[in-house]
Amino acid sequence: MTAAQKKALLAHRRRLKRRGIKRLEIHVRKDDAALIRGVAQALADPAREADTRALLRKRFAWAQAKGLKSLLAAAPLEGIDLTRERDGERDVAL
Repeated sequence: MTAAQKKALLAHRRRLKRRGIKRLEIHVRKDDAALIRGVAQALADPAREADTRALLRKRFAWAQAKGLKSLLAAAPLEGIDLTRERDGERDVAL
């Protein structure tokens, strides 16, 4: 990369930073790429960003928990059977 290209790239990244834009690189399955692009476009669209952000926060709010205790407290556990059967005493040869 030439010095001019490096300078242009740094200027471009500074402009993005001033606008509050963060560059991300993610790895997704091929089938999900269009979905992720659609989510990014919805977040970038001023007409849809508030609804999209609210929907995503509502659905994935548990992922923002701080620490293991709050993560477990906020985890969606509906429909999960957490009981276990006691299996009586076992014969143990010592």
